[in-house]
Amino acid sequence: MPSVRITGARFASDPALMPIGATVITADDIARAGVSDLNQAIRKIGGVYGRQSLDASPDFGLDLRGFGANSSQNLVVMLDGVRMSENDLGGAVLSTIPVDTIERIEIIRGGASVLFGEGATGGVIQIVTKHPVKNGTRGSVRAEAGQFGLRDLRSSLTHSWDGFAADASIGGQRTDNYRDHSEFKQKFFSGGAQWTYAGGRAGVRVASSRNDSQFPGSLTLAQFQANPRQSLTPGDSGELDSDRIAAFVEHRVGGVDLAAELSYREKEVRASYGGQFASKAAYNSRQTQFSPRARQLTRFDGMLNELVAGIDLMDWERKTEASYSMADASQKSKALYVRDELKWDAAHNGRIALGARREVFDKDYADTGVPPESTSQAQNAWDVQGSYDVLPLVNAYAKAGRSYRVANADENSYRSMPGVLKVQTSRDLELGVSWGDAAQQLTARLFRHALTNEIFYDPTLFGGWGANTNLDPTKREGAEIDAHVRIGAAWRVSGHLQHVDAKFTAGPNDGREMVLVPKNIATVRLSWLAGGHSADIGAQWVDSQRYGSDFSNTCGARIAPYTTIDARYARQLGAWEFAVSGLNLTDKKYFSNAFGCQAGIYPSDARQLKASARYTF
Repeated sequence: MPSVRITGARFASDPALMPIGATVITADDIARAGVSDLNQAIRKIGGVYGRQSLDASPDFGLDLRGFGANSSQNLVVMLDGVRMSENDLGGAVLSTIPVDTIERIEIIRGGASVLFGEGATGGVIQIVTKHPVKNGTRGSVRAEAGQFGLRDLRSSLTHSWDGFAADASIGGQRTDNYRDHSEFKQKFFSGGAQWTYAGGRAGVRVASSRNDSQFPGSLTLAQFQANPRQSLTPGDSGELDSDRIAAFVEHRVGGVDLAAELSYREKEVRASYGGQFASKAAYNSRQTQFSPRARQLTRFDGMLNELVAGIDLMDWERKTEASYSMADASQKSKALYVRDELKWDAAHNGRIALGARREVFDKDYADTGVPPESTSQAQNAWDVQGSYDVLPLVNAYAKAGRSYRVANADENSYRSMPGVLKVQTSRDLELGVSWGDAAQQLTARLFRHALTNEIFYDPTLFGGWGANTNLDPTKREGAEIDAHVRIGAAWRVSGHLQHVDAKFTAGPNDGREMVLVPKNIATVRLSWLAGGHSADIGAQWVDSQRYGSDFSNTCGARIAPYTTIDARYARQLGAWEFAVSGLNLTDKKYFSNAFGCQAGIYPSDARQLKASARYTF
C-alpha cells in the first residue's frame, strides 16, 4: 500500500487527487495552534463558524455556508470513513476524540451528497486519525486547569511491532462553566488494534464516552443585560452515554483497491426538566453501518484515472420513554454511488470528475394514540467538478451538482403536515481560484445553493408553538476567502472571510433574510514558533443576525455583532510543554443563539484563563 497524505474519494488516494477546493488541517497545524479539542481546531484553524452549545458541552454547533439553527443537519462528519451524524437532531460529539490522535482534518465546503449521502449540502468534515508508528512506542499525558472549575486530564499510548499495532486513549473533564447551573462532566476511552500485511491492512476500534450536563436554559434580553450568568432552570439536566465499535479492512487485488467499514454505535440520552412542565425522557438509539467500496487507478498516456464505486447501508432505530411521548422510530437506508475522475496535462494539473448516487430511505414511526407510519423516500444526487492551472501557481476550479437531506426522526415527530416532511434538495454551484504554494496561498470562492423544501423549525406556526416544516424556496449564496502566509521560519498569518446572503426566494417571505445567519464572518490568526517557544493569537468578528423567530423580519432588533480574541503561549522543555491560554480575552458579553425576538437567548462564555502541562514520550 503506497504512503499517502490525503483521503480523496473515500480512499487513501494519490496526492494528485486531493479533493478539489478542500481545506486541510494537518497534525502540525493543530500542534502549532495548541488547540485543546477537535471542535476547537475546526473552528480556529479551519475558519468554520461555531455557535455556543446549548447543553454546556464544549461541542459548539458547526456551520458551513450559513444554515443557522439547522447547520448540524446540513453537515456530514466522518471519522475514519464512518459517518458520525445520526437520524436525530443531536450533532456529532467531537470533544471525546483525542486531538493528539488526529493526522488531519479535511473540510469540504458545499454539496457533497454523491460520496457522503444525505445532509451534505453545507459540506463535509472528514477526520483521519494517525496510523501507529512502525516498531516503536509513543505516548503523552496532558493536564489542564482553568477558571470556572475547569479540570481536564488526558493520556494516550501507542505501540507497534512486526506489522501489528495497538493504541489507547483515556481522559476526563469537568467544569462549572460560565453560567449558573451549567456544570459539565465527561469521561471517555478509545482504543484500537490493526494489522498491516503485504496486500493491505485490517483493524478494529472501540470508543466509549459518558457525559453529564446541567442545562442553564434561555433568558430574555432584559435578563441577559441584568445578569448573563443567571439560570432560570435549576431542575434541568441530562446525560449522554455513547459506545461504538468499528472494524475496517483495506486490500488490493491486482489493480483494484477494496475497502470496507462495519460499525455499530449505541447511544442513550436521558433528560429531566423541572418547572411548570416537569418531565423526564430517555432515548436509546442503535445504528449499524456497512460501507464496502472499490477503486481502480489507471495510468495511460500520461493521464491518471480513478474510478470509485460503493454501497452505503445503514440501519437506525430508537426507543423512547418519556412522560410526554412513547414514540419509537427506525430508518433503513441503502445507497449506490459511482464516481470517475480523470487527471490529464500534468503541466497544468487538469482534472475533471463526474459522480452520481441513488439512495432509498425506509422510515417507520409509532407513538401512543396515533396510527403507525411507514414511508419510503428515494433521492438522486450528482456532481461535476473540474480544475485547471491557468497560470503558474494559479488554479481555477468549478463544481456543480445536486444534494439532498431527509427529515430526521425528531423533525418528523413534531411536524406541520399529516405525512412525513418532504425531502430537501439543493442545486449547488461553486467557482473558485487559488494562487500560491505551501508558503503562501490565497483561495477565493463564489457559491450558490438554491434550496427547495428546506427542512426547518418555524416557531411562528400553530399560534406560536412552532413546528418543523418544509419552507418555501430559499437560497444561500456568497463568497469565501482563505489565506495564509509564512513569514520566515517562525511566523505564520492566516485568515478566513465568509459572506453569506441567506434569503427566501418565493412565497409570503420572498426576499426576507433567513434567521440566525450572520451575513459576514472574519477570522484572523497569527502564530510564532522559535527556539522552544510558541505563541498563537486569533480574533473573530461576527456580523449581526436575525433573531430565531423573525421570519417576517419585523422584530425591530437584531442580535448584535461581536468580536472575540483568544491567545496561547507555550514553552517546550525537552519532553515537557507548559502553556497558558485565554478565551474571549476582552470579556465580551454576547450571544449567538436566540430563538425568540429578544428572547430565547443562550449567553456565550465570558473570559476564561487556563494553564496546561504536557509530557510526551
